[in-house]
Amino acid sequence: MLRTNLATHPFYNERAVLLTLGLFAALVMLVSSYNLYRLLALSGGRQDLAARIGAAETRADELRRSAARIRRGIDARELAAISSAAREANAIIGHRTFSWTDLFNRFETTLPPDVRIVKVSPAVNDDGEMVVTIVVIARRVDDIDAFIEHLEGTGTFASMLSRREFSNDEGLIEATLEGRYQPGQSPRPNQGS
Repeated sequence: MLRTNLATHPFYNERAVLLTLGLFAALVMLVSSYNLYRLLALSGGRQDLAARIGAAETRADELRRSAARIRRGIDARELAAISSAAREANAIIGHRTFSWTDLFNRFETTLPPDVRIVKVSPAVNDDGEMVVTIVVIARRVDDIDAFIEHLEGTGTFASMLSRREFSNDEGLIEATLEGRYQPGQSPRPNQGS
């Protein structure tokens, strides 16, 4: 038996097919309208961003011209004087924040028994480093050398050198030591004393 549909309308339920096609067309129209809405919104946002970029570039050009005008107006001597004053202010601040207690605690842990400290004066050099000058008196040069080694052994003192040594009226050796002081590390006890 041959099963062929010779009808002029192959679908028996035309309403369901038309309804499905209508829903599909409505869905396509809805998605298309949403895409059109997003396209218009994004192009408007792009125009807004382009305007903001233009305004920012104009402002940047104005600031560059202003900076160039200010640079031309700066006097090199005046700038050097201000820089010097700033270094001096930083040195004063460094002196205010300098901890004498910490420094003397470090001396206490490193000072050999035959060495006496006569004078201590901290200063900030041009590089912003703390430099300590120490005047000591001892019977022997070896005691002064041991003191220098103990100071550098703490890790807080560096490049300690004897700048001047002489025998005083009492026959003791007086030495002026100088080196960088880098506070902030805890003192290590002296093993040699």
